[in-house]
Amino acid sequence: MTEIIDFPLVGGFGLETCPTEWVAMGSLSMTNSLRVDGEDQAHIQALVESEAQAPPIVVHRSTMTVIDGMHRLRAAVLRGADQIEVRFFDGDEREAFVLAVELNSRHGLPLSQADRSAAAARIIRTHPEWSDRSIASFAGLSAKTVGAIRRRTTEDIPRLNVRTGKDGCARPLSTAHGRRVASDLIRARPGASLRQIARESGISLGTARDVRMRVEAGKDPVPPQQRTSEHRQGGAVRPAAPMVSPVPRPREVVLPVDLSAFLQDLKKDPSLRFSESGRMLLRLFDAHSLSVDGWRRLADAVPSHCGDIVASVARRLSQSWLSFAEQVEQRQVEMERVL
Repeated sequence: MTEIIDFPLVGGFGLETCPTEWVAMGSLSMTNSLRVDGEDQAHIQALVESEAQAPPIVVHRSTMTVIDGMHRLRAAVLRGADQIEVRFFDGDEREAFVLAVELNSRHGLPLSQADRSAAAARIIRTHPEWSDRSIASFAGLSAKTVGAIRRRTTEDIPRLNVRTGKDGCARPLSTAHGRRVASDLIRARPGASLRQIARESGISLGTARDVRMRVEAGKDPVPPQQRTSEHRQGGAVRPAAPMVSPVPRPREVVLPVDLSAFLQDLKKDPSLRFSESGRMLLRLFDAHSLSVDGWRRLADAVPSHCGDIVASVARRLSQSWLSFAEQVEQRQVEMERVL
């Protein structure tokens, strides 16, 4: 299950809409450069000789540190300017650094690979909860490279089970904990639907279905590869679940490929025939009871320009049928308890 949290560092903080101010050169701090080898002197000289009007630099208001525009500032110093046009940023120092990385990766003289890697390592230390992909988008690196930098980092960085993407959604790195919660819920409330289990344990519907199958088979709800990963990361691992009796569920009827005989029997059932909902269900069954060749002919008839949409709609409808089956099963369990 994802959690939406505040994530303001998107698209340069909307600085282009902020008003500019003219600030005395001597009031600005030029420390804390992103560039490992310092500014490029040739680029500074090119800016000195350029007649084009330079865009405003970006400055962290509380520290007066230059966030973006160090080359422009040094060029202005060489030209003998007393003031420079500034846009102020009012966030904290951690946000100011991330903004500096983002802006310097998007325009001007690009940061070197070493500069971007060093910046990514610092962001990992200050924002360990951010995903590799979100950090990569700020630093101008690939998510794979950021992941490698994270693994090489030796500082005492918290090992979190949740990472936050640039969309503001917090997602678990592993479903192991959620799987164990789901297995406890399934044992305690065997009649609960998979949708309820998934929602309360913070896992997907598909994962909840896999957990239920494992519990019914007497297996550990966490697959072996996830348990191995937990050991490797030093996380707390709960002992494997003991073999248990299968969770009571309605008996599943094994149907042949050809459903026509079963559908004919259902159509004769008066409890379905003589109710509006029952007749609707029979019509839906009839519409979906094509043979394998029938489905293949339908697939062949789908135009290529809308194939993706048709496939997505079909998957969504199949999920609706699965949800319907789970609701019927849950009701069956409840009825059997009453009886």
